[in-house]
Amino acid sequence: MTDPGPHGHVSAHDGCPPTLAYRRAVAQDAGPCVALRGQTRENAVSPERLGSYGITVETWAADIDSGRLLGHVCTLLGVMQGYAFGDRTSGEVVVLALLPDIEGRGVGRELLTRVVRDLSDAGHRRLSLGCSPDPAVRSHGFYRHLGWQSTGKFDDHGDEVLELTSFTC
Repeated sequence: MTDPGPHGHVSAHDGCPPTLAYRRAVAQDAGPCVALRGQTRENAVSPERLGSYGITVETWAADIDSGRLLGHVCTLLGVMQGYAFGDRTSGEVVVLALLPDIEGRGVGRELLTRVVRDLSDAGHRRLSLGCSPDPAVRSHGFYRHLGWQSTGKFDDHGDEVLELTSFTC
C-alpha cells in the first residue's frame, strides 16, 4: 500500500511507483493551491502574503469558476503536487508551483504545456509571465529552455517579464 506522508510525500511499499495524474483545476482546488504555494522550494509565498495581494482561497476559487483563471493540477494518490494557471483575459501565465519532491520529473513542463494550450485556445498569440532575473534560480533557466524570451521589462514585483510567441499545441 502506498501512503502519503505528512506533507503529501509518497513512498511506494509494493515496488510499483505511484502514478502522477493531471486534470483541469476546479474551484475546490483553490485551498490546496494556496497552501502548496507556501511550500515551494524557491519563491514560496505564504497564504498571508498572497492575501496582501488580494489573492485568497475565495478569490482564487471565484476566478476559476468564472473562467478567468485557466488551470491544471497534478496529483499523486489524490494529493496535489503542483499546478499552473493562466489568465484568460491577459494571456499571462500567472503561476506554476510544485512541491520540491516532484521537481525534475517533467511535471512543471507538462503543467505549463497545458496552460499554454488553454491560452492559445482562448485566442492569445503572445503569452507572458514574470520570472526571477537571477540565473541561480531554477525558473530562470527552465522557462528560457522552453523558448520563453526576455522582453527587457520588469513587473511590479521585480520579476523579469518573459514572452512566448512561437508555440504549437
